[in-house]
Amino acid sequence: MPLTDVLLRNIKPIDKVQKISDGEGLYLHVSQTGGKLWRMAYRYAGKQKTLSFGAYPAVSLKEARKRRDEAKELLAAGVDPNVEKKRVKAQLLAREKEATNTFALVAEEWFVKYSVSLSERHAKRLRYYLNQRVLPIIGKKPLTECEPDDFLAIVAKAEKAGHYEIARKLMRLCGQVMGYAQITGKVKYNVVSGLTKILPSAPVKHLAAITEPKEIAQLLRDIDNYEGHFAVVYYLKILPYVFTRPSELRLAQWSEIDWDERLWKIPATRMKMRRSHTVPLASQVLELLHGLKSVSRVSKFLFPSIRSNTATISDAAPLAALRRLGYTKEETCLHGFRSTASTRLNELGYRADVIESQLAHKDSDSVRLAYNRAEYLEERRKMMQSWADYLDGLRAEAGLPAV
Repeated sequence: MPLTDVLLRNIKPIDKVQKISDGEGLYLHVSQTGGKLWRMAYRYAGKQKTLSFGAYPAVSLKEARKRRDEAKELLAAGVDPNVEKKRVKAQLLAREKEATNTFALVAEEWFVKYSVSLSERHAKRLRYYLNQRVLPIIGKKPLTECEPDDFLAIVAKAEKAGHYEIARKLMRLCGQVMGYAQITGKVKYNVVSGLTKILPSAPVKHLAAITEPKEIAQLLRDIDNYEGHFAVVYYLKILPYVFTRPSELRLAQWSEIDWDERLWKIPATRMKMRRSHTVPLASQVLELLHGLKSVSRVSKFLFPSIRSNTATISDAAPLAALRRLGYTKEETCLHGFRSTASTRLNELGYRADVIESQLAHKDSDSVRLAYNRAEYLEERRKMMQSWADYLDGLRAEAGLPAV
């Protein structure tokens, strides 16, 4: 006799398990403690089996019959309802896992690990790109659902505005996150791989630099005549001799100067390529450093700020000094001293590999890089002294004494 809701509500527990049938295999299992569970008895592949539908009244009589009918349809199709139930449950669990495995969560996990080795400035810039340009578009999406079009959408705005380098930086950032996800087993494939190749490259824009000897001589003359804060003055005098990246010199510390070996050893954390770099110091540079040491306040930095011993001059201060000397952005910039040295040293006949090594440009061959750094040191010592002498020679021709 089919069950009714009235009958179900009035069933009382007894001292043994009750199995109250509703027909076609569906029955209510009533325990001695009063628990009421829907179950279905069926046979599959010659074996007697039981399928559970949940507890009454959370699962109503109507819902229990519906689930029984669905199970019978599966049996008619040759499918074991218990196997199908497990498959659906596993699928739901996988979806729940995917829902919590979003791009934003994995990006945060990657950033925490990756940013440890970055400078504060670089880490801050990456955080900005993530929070402002990437996560608003794709942050909530499960990793397994991320497609190439999602990442192309992230860089589309930058591309449209002609900011091609920013577009490539954003894509590289996304590629690093997805690469981390692949390595850690969160996705099978890095769908960003190769996408930077289809992005347009920015037109090559060379930084302004003075490369003609007479103009270099005039620039040196103007720097020597510049009057300003002593740290800025010495910075501008030293930069042409060492031609490092502007920030590498600006953030230099006295602990990095090896007076005995006549070397300036820049740690990897302050280098663009994240590799330590050594700058041989010509006698002219050492003389300038001694002069700087004698007038600088107690500070760990070579070029302390006018306001505090615990900070350096700003990156804008030396550039502003150049502009006050009358040099426009079309004529030269602080980075231009690197181009000046590179151009003249190549024309003076120095080996390209030695020049590139001194410029700390990237070498994709790590074995060759390690060899070059050791092999070229003495050659670089000679080149840096010759370069300093060359600059002094230009200055002398312009009617000024050598430093």
